[in-house]
Amino acid sequence: MSIALKQVFNKDKTFRPKRKFEPGTQRFELHKRAQASLNSGVDLKAAVQLPSGEDQNDWVAVHVVDFFNRINLIYGTICEFCTERTCPVMSGGPKYEYRWQDDLKYKKPTALPAPQYMNLLMDWIEVQINNEDIFPTCVGVPFPKNFLQICKKILCRLFRVFVHVYIHHFDRVIVMGAEAHVNTCYKHFYYFVTEMNLIDRKELEPLLEDGRIGQDLEVLSRLGDAKMSSAIQQRAYISL
Repeated sequence: MSIALKQVFNKDKTFRPKRKFEPGTQRFELHKRAQASLNSGVDLKAAVQLPSGEDQNDWVAVHVVDFFNRINLIYGTICEFCTERTCPVMSGGPKYEYRWQDDLKYKKPTALPAPQYMNLLMDWIEVQINNEDIFPTCVGVPFPKNFLQICKKILCRLFRVFVHVYIHHFDRVIVMGAEAHVNTCYKHFYYFVTEMNLIDRKELEPLLEDGRIGQDLEVLSRLGDAKMSSAIQQRAYISL
C-alpha cells in the first residue's frame, strides 16, 4: 500500500468501530487464511472460493464481517462530502433511488438523504453481526436456518454503498489517491458474492450502466452484454 493510501485508509477514518474475530476461534483462523491469500497476490477469483473441508456458513460469516469493516473504511473517507445538501436522496445515479425499510420506524419504503440512509444501514448491520443468534461465536453453536438469507440482505445493502460512492463520490476517491484500493475492494466483494450466489443480478445494474466504471473494472466490462430490464428506463425505487 502506498504512503498516500496509508494516510487515507486509517482507523481514524472508519465510519463504524471495526468488528474483530476472537483469537483461537475457527472464524479467526479462516479470516487469517483469507487475508493471507489476498496478501500473497493470489487471483481474487481463487481467493473467494470455499476452502476444501470448511463450512460454508463460517466462510460467509468471515467475509460478511470483513466486507462490513472494509466498506465502512471506504465510506468513512468520503462521508464528510456526503451530506444532506449534496445527497438529499440515497441514490445510485439518476435512475436508481434506494429507499429505507426496517421493522422499527420505517415500516414502508422511505426516501431518505444518503447520510441518514447510511447511518441506518450500518446500525442495522451492526445489530445483525453482533447478534449471537445470527452470528454465533461459540464453538458448536449452529447458525440459524435463515443465515444465508440474512447475509444476502446485508451484502445487498453493502453493495449499495459501493454504488453510491462510485457514482456520486468517486471524484473524491481519486483526489485521495485511493482509486486502485477501492477498485480492488469492489472486485473482491463482487467475486465473492457471485461465487457464493449471494446477490441478485438486478442489484448490479446501476454500476453496469456507468461507462466509466465498466472501463475501470474488468469484472464489470465482462457483464457488458447483460440486457437491462425495462425498469431502468425510468427511475427505479429499490428497497429491501
